[in-house]
Amino acid sequence: MRMLNSSAVFGLFFILLFGGAFAHADESDRVKEAVEKNVADILATFEAKKATFEADPDGFYDEMERAISTIIDFRRIAARVMGKYGRRANKEQRDVFVENFKASLFKTYTKAIIDQGSFERRVVKAQINPRSDKRASVDMEVISSSGSTYPVTYSMYKTGDDKWLMENVIVFGINIGLAFRDKFETQMRAEKGDIAAVINNWTVDLKIDTPAEAQVQDS
Repeated sequence: MRMLNSSAVFGLFFILLFGGAFAHADESDRVKEAVEKNVADILATFEAKKATFEADPDGFYDEMERAISTIIDFRRIAARVMGKYGRRANKEQRDVFVENFKASLFKTYTKAIIDQGSFERRVVKAQINPRSDKRASVDMEVISSSGSTYPVTYSMYKTGDDKWLMENVIVFGINIGLAFRDKFETQMRAEKGDIAAVINNWTVDLKIDTPAEAQVQDS
């Protein structure tokens, strides 16, 4: 009787283990496909509109924001950047910071991306967080026209309406969300706790070294 019970327990464990693995595999494929489709759509918009950047930068930003907002939760990212200081801000200030945060990202990096010329991207894999089926990471590679490969990891979360959105990004092992949060905290100290001044004067000036640059600096 004891052997029968042990076999039954082992069998149940086996079913749960592999049943869960299959469910995660299916969901991993789903989030991977979602990212692939959204990134492809964003790049298609970028390629179609980049020629208008010099003549109509505001129109270009609007088009890119519409495309990028299908996969990136800017409000969630901005709240994490503000961190504990977000509780000091009223709703209007939080809304202003979201818009300033988006605008600063676009204005700082768009011209640099355009100057890079053509590039390819490849979604390598997606993995559901073993501690929560509402979190996932997606590993990507961005390959420049010169052949340099840039590793990028998206941190994703599942919304209440069953969509996957990006809440953070890691480039060359640098957690961008944390880097921006450190910057916000530094600015709060510089402005002596004046959160309105930090929000209104927010700019993005983080520099991510490419492998070639890093190699030169290390030598």
